[in-house]
Amino acid sequence: MTAIFDTHAHYDDKAFDQDREELLEELPKSGIARVVNVGADYASCLRTLELTEKYDYIYAAIGVHPGNTLELESRSCEWIAEMCSRKKCVALGEIGLDYYWKEPEPEIQKKWFVRQLALARECGLPVVIHSRDAAKDTVDIMTAEKAREIGGVIHCFSYTKETARTFLDMGFYFGIGGVLTFNNAKKLKEAVEYLPLDRIVLETDCPYLAPVPHRGKRNNSLYLPHVVSALAQIKGLEEEEVRETVWENSLRLYRMEG
Repeated sequence: MTAIFDTHAHYDDKAFDQDREELLEELPKSGIARVVNVGADYASCLRTLELTEKYDYIYAAIGVHPGNTLELESRSCEWIAEMCSRKKCVALGEIGLDYYWKEPEPEIQKKWFVRQLALARECGLPVVIHSRDAAKDTVDIMTAEKAREIGGVIHCFSYTKETARTFLDMGFYFGIGGVLTFNNAKKLKEAVEYLPLDRIVLETDCPYLAPVPHRGKRNNSLYLPHVVSALAQIKGLEEEEVRETVWENSLRLYRMEG
């Protein structure tokens, strides 16, 4: 059986403080062969790099989430670039726009989205993009900044099939996780049905968004087979074919060896 690659996790989160080591040692024994732990602010980026040093199968994405962009200043770009030069950093992220919350104001978020896209281009890394309630501005900025040339993944994709087509035309991958198993995820299921399997990667976004039958609990990579099952059902494929394809997709996304 093909192993699973969790392309977006937050194992540095305090939700794992009680059993982090035990859980992380269990993952490779249970078929989770690689994990990209994703930074969201200065502190989580540093914790992420610590995890990559301790666990062979964990890699890093370094960047500042739109909700944390108020902590950024002119020297921040130098700091992010230096962190991104580390050996096991495979992406810049998560970056983007989040208008669900009122702060930071959109103009601040857009400013740092543009700057971090430019940094990714300079560093030669793909980007992990977070976009919530901000589809038009996300598309407009990605188009203006020629994100097609940078490449990356739309993390926790949650928009319509029509918006999926736009990101697909830019050559981006789509991070699909536990929400796909929710009964009320009709819009996402329609988008996933439309998307070619070779542009889909698996993610948990743990500790958030655990799939059914664990919905509402703390999420972790061990639950990803439930997402594989949902994806296989939607695509009308055997689960092993889904596993093989999304594994190869993940390697291409992060430009990694097999």
